Amino acid sequence: MTTPEERAAMLAATPPTVDPLDDLDWPEPEGPTERLSWVRVGILVLVLAALGAGGTAAVLHVRNTSGPTAKSWAVPYVDVTLTPTFQFQDPSANPANDVALGFVVADPNDPCAPSWGGAYTPDEAGNSLDLDRRISQLRAAGGNVMLSVGGANNTELAVGCADQAKLTDAYRQLVKRYAVGTLDLDVEGAALADAASIQRRAVAVKALQSEGELDVWLTIPVSPDGLTADGLEAVRATLAAGVQLRGVNVMTMDFGGDSGTPDMLNLATQALNATHKQLSDLYLRLGVQLTSSQVWSRIGATPMIGQNDVDVERFTLDDARGLASFAVEKGLGRVSMWSINRDAPCTGTFTNVVVHSNTCSGVPQDALAFSSVFAGLPGRAVGASQQAIAIPNQQAVVDDPKTSPYPVWRLTAQYPGGYKVVWHGVVYEAKWSNSGVDPAATGSPNSPTPWSVIGPVVSSDSAPKPVPLVTSVTAAWNEATVYVRGDKVLFDGLPYQARWSTKGDTPSTDYPIGPDDPWQPLFSVPGEPAGS
Repeated sequence: MTTPEERAAMLAATPPTVDPLDDLDWPEPEGPTERLSWVRVGILVLVLAALGAGGTAAVLHVRNTSGPTAKSWAVPYVDVTLTPTFQFQDPSANPANDVALGFVVADPNDPCAPSWGGAYTPDEAGNSLDLDRRISQLRAAGGNVMLSVGGANNTELAVGCADQAKLTDAYRQLVKRYAVGTLDLDVEGAALADAASIQRRAVAVKALQSEGELDVWLTIPVSPDGLTADGLEAVRATLAAGVQLRGVNVMTMDFGGDSGTPDMLNLATQALNATHKQLSDLYLRLGVQLTSSQVWSRIGATPMIGQNDVDVERFTLDDARGLASFAVEKGLGRVSMWSINRDAPCTGTFTNVVVHSNTCSGVPQDALAFSSVFAGLPGRAVGASQQAIAIPNQQAVVDDPKTSPYPVWRLTAQYPGGYKVVWHGVVYEAKWSNSGVDPAATGSPNSPTPWSVIGPVVSSDSAPKPVPLVTSVTAAWNEATVYVRGDKVLFDGLPYQARWSTKGDTPSTDYPIGPDDPWQPLFSVPGEPAGS
């Protein structure tokens, strides 16, 4: 057996460990890395030897006074499957340049297949939510998305799928379909203590990183004292499996402390400082020498804006401003929030009233106030010149009903809120009922446009296929027949019902069918809102 002094001498003669993360092309950090001197290596080895022998000395940290090496990146979460659908691709609804789309989980019918919230397959999300189209539109405007896999609800893919090859392929499908360069692995609840699933997830992600560039964030819970034992082990196991983590994003929310009025900003910064120390220790134990600012660049923060799940906890706009300042000062790699769907005031007066909602914050605010605070972060913020969505040369596009996924816009039609149309190669959705307003027309603060841009028509699109709501109609419409209210006919294979007495009036095939048309459709058309 060698003594600690002999081991220190042998190791001091060995070149220092190279950071296996240094060769990644990350947007940060670019500051110089302060390497340990040989004297410090010797001291570090003695400290580690003391720890291995049961000592209680703390692990030394590499210090760097050069300032932050990362420009904090604002990337709010979007609850993709929540109703009403949040139009993240529209700058009037979303001030952020980039978004984290959540959550991809295991399909309830096939645990090795990805689904959005357990409700939509990727194809169904593309058809029903126009998800692929909206992602394309955001990118056309200079933004981007990361995919968040996991979350608090449903079954995470690595937990549900025990077949390693199928699990890896499920992640691969997501990366390829959505052409993403960043995956967000949201691991919480029972999944955080599931060592087997953590290992399967790490193996799958490492395989994808070997196939091409892919940034990976691990999103996990945190307390004011830092990462939980399970959380820290999840980070360690993921790194030990060879995954090159872009960073660890901690959920600074739902701390569940004492009653009263907790200072959420103070709790969040305590949690972040504690996480910084834990990660510094962990990287050193794994043989990776990082400066203090480099560790900060590998940390993200995600508060729950407004009312948290814990009744006494409310993250206010002042807290948001404080966290943004902290992020800039330290050089946090990322600031997110849960969620941009909630970044709106609740209706009515809620002073001192606890309001838990998925679509409003429960605290006094203007719409998109939290998003506006974080969108001002220097990393990937939207500039004034990027506010306009990039739309193709519309006058050069003639819409073909045979290749348009929704009805082509008509000047005289009356469109209810939520109706989708195609106009000059672009899909739009009505924000509210309107008629005669060109979807491509630019609005103004005093006269906002009633249309949201959804995204471009793509080559794989085809004409919408109406879906009959009844099957008992068999009589074909006849020009010579006098029909009374309630009579039902088939026209072009689709069922209609007479709204009043009529003769010789051909049922309309222009959608939406106007209120003055005598024939009420007994079928639904893709693009029209439910119940219209």
